[in-house]
Amino acid sequence: MRVLVDCRYVRVDRHDGISRYTAGLVGALAQLAPGRLDALELLVSDRRQLDHLPAGLLWHLVSSPTSVREPLVARQVRRLRPDVVFSPMQTMGSWGRDYGLVLTLHDLIYYTNRTPPRDLPAPIRLLWRLYHLAWWPQRVLLNRADAVVTVSETTAGLIAAHRLTRRPVTVVPNAPDPVPDLPRAPRTGTLVYMGSFMPYKNVSTLARAMAELPDHELHLMSRVPPQERARLTAAAAGGRLVFHDGADDATYHDVLRGATALVSASRDEGFGIPLVEAMALGTPVVVSDIPVLREVGADAGAYVQPDDVAGFVRAIRELDDPGRWEERSAAARARAARYTWAASADELLALLERVAAAR
Repeated sequence: MRVLVDCRYVRVDRHDGISRYTAGLVGALAQLAPGRLDALELLVSDRRQLDHLPAGLLWHLVSSPTSVREPLVARQVRRLRPDVVFSPMQTMGSWGRDYGLVLTLHDLIYYTNRTPPRDLPAPIRLLWRLYHLAWWPQRVLLNRADAVVTVSETTAGLIAAHRLTRRPVTVVPNAPDPVPDLPRAPRTGTLVYMGSFMPYKNVSTLARAMAELPDHELHLMSRVPPQERARLTAAAAGGRLVFHDGADDATYHDVLRGATALVSASRDEGFGIPLVEAMALGTPVVVSDIPVLREVGADAGAYVQPDDVAGFVRAIRELDDPGRWEERSAAARARAARYTWAASADELLALLERVAAAR
């Protein structure tokens, strides 16, 4: 079986969620490929993407996923004669394909939170808004595939509830990237937020909680626009905020190792990658009580209604109780062990085998 993986969403600077998902799966697939695949090959639209992918794999340069050529990209791909193609997005063009195709739908966030990602070009942002005004465009894309992947049982349930596809849906979860298992630094009242500052992320609730936690500081790891920085600083009312404005992975992991907890007040998620990243390092999580975060964190997390500032303060204070932090840290590590790229890649490869066999 010859498998091509669409790696055109790999960022050339720093991973976002889809970029990390792609790289994690490709790395694990490369380990599984010997004996199960005739070939594992990569589709890229920028040679710099190869810097974030396993060396030694055959790769092919095709047009960008934001190109006007995208609806007909299958004409480029079919010349490579794959048995099956896996894309970490649902928007890969499929007209004219003669190979198996597996698409990925990570979440349905933008149907209720229609502000598109800020890093997209203006024409793409407009198309993004129009695309999410109705369900039928999603159905058209997903039904043109042979199978659909998503990252959580919660999102799989939403796909079914909205009848977005007639194709089988398989859950292939995210996982934390492996990091050195170094000794934990002493806890210093540090809280960590990793994620964007889109409105649905609801970071202002965390900022307001800091006004009631004078012995803690909230480390905001991602790049933040100046106006958002000012708004959060005002919301914190003197509480301690530390803006890293785009921490690299090493800094992020170092701060997590010394943290009391990772926190999130998000109102919607497709999976919640920062949860498993924190739990893998033994850092407890205090997060919003939404279905997908309960799915990922299970009994290892503390859950608070997204707008309940006092609830976040209480949940964080509870970690100061004798033995509570150590208990939650151990539970976090145990829960995170369920999520590995090797297990996810094995699930994906089994699906790709079924799709190829059915053609």
